[in-house]
Amino acid sequence: MTGTLSSARTVSFRDALREALHEEMEADESVILLGEDVGRYGGAYAVSRGLLERFGERRVIDTPMSEALIVGAALGAAMVGARPVAEIMYMDFVTLAMDNLVNQAAKVHYMFGGQFNAPLVVRVQQGTGRGAGSQHSQSLEGWFAHVPGLKVVAPSTPADAKGLLKAAIRDNDPVLFIEHKGLYPRKGAAAEVDHVVPLGVADVKRTGTDVTIVTWSNHVHIALEAAERLSADGVSVEVVDMRCLAPLDMTTVLDSAGSTRRVLVLHEACRTGGLGAEIAATVGEQLFGELAAPVRRLTAPDVVLPAHTELERTLIPDVEDVVLAVRDLLSS
Repeated sequence: MTGTLSSARTVSFRDALREALHEEMEADESVILLGEDVGRYGGAYAVSRGLLERFGERRVIDTPMSEALIVGAALGAAMVGARPVAEIMYMDFVTLAMDNLVNQAAKVHYMFGGQFNAPLVVRVQQGTGRGAGSQHSQSLEGWFAHVPGLKVVAPSTPADAKGLLKAAIRDNDPVLFIEHKGLYPRKGAAAEVDHVVPLGVADVKRTGTDVTIVTWSNHVHIALEAAERLSADGVSVEVVDMRCLAPLDMTTVLDSAGSTRRVLVLHEACRTGGLGAEIAATVGEQLFGELAAPVRRLTAPDVVLPAHTELERTLIPDVEDVVLAVRDLLSS
């Protein structure tokens, strides 16, 4: 169940994740943290800073530079009673651990007839904004949402980050936990210790009557800013934050789409094979004949990302792009 938010305190996305790790490690000795530089360095984005000093080297483990080793060790530990949280420095690098994550962790419960669970979390950082190039900036959530047995989470706010990470650590299935690099400094309402957000439940971040924007992660904030701009012209936009990409909460999406009758699916990943296509197809199938216009997608194009912030910025949908897309959708 969801706990409470604090009206008197704000925290950054980064600090909310650290609070979740600290609280879950305090509450359950089986929770361990492992990955490159998670201990002495405090994590590539400082999420695990201070945890080594509090919990020691047996529970905060600096690993060799091998993603396959990190996920493989996490899976082995999970199968014998631990609840590991493994950090992969960039989502792009999880490709080096695909077999352990996709062929092993996601399938172990089924392959062993329920004799084993794989309660592990793999934290990854993804997304653009730093001009870090094609091997450090990709949004690959669509790959992993396609894999049965694997849960995929992509929060947008500090409170959701904390509540979803706590739920992911407690879950008995493997969870890929996606943190957009641009969100780490973003501040929001702090969540108390009892705040847990159930996996697989979307959240309506803004209610509206004219158009539904379905999105997740960093683009929730872009959608909200666009909605605010459009409101000045009398356009009422509802923003649905998926939060969890596997399983998808299509009930919330369909409820919103059925009400507004116009839907824009927005994401940073490439267009072809992106998760937006699955959402658009489901809305089209379930609400055929009820929509006022075809479902639209606004995404990055199918190109290799450049190592240049200005070039990168031209490829990723921004507030102006969203405003134009909504206006076009309303005119169709």
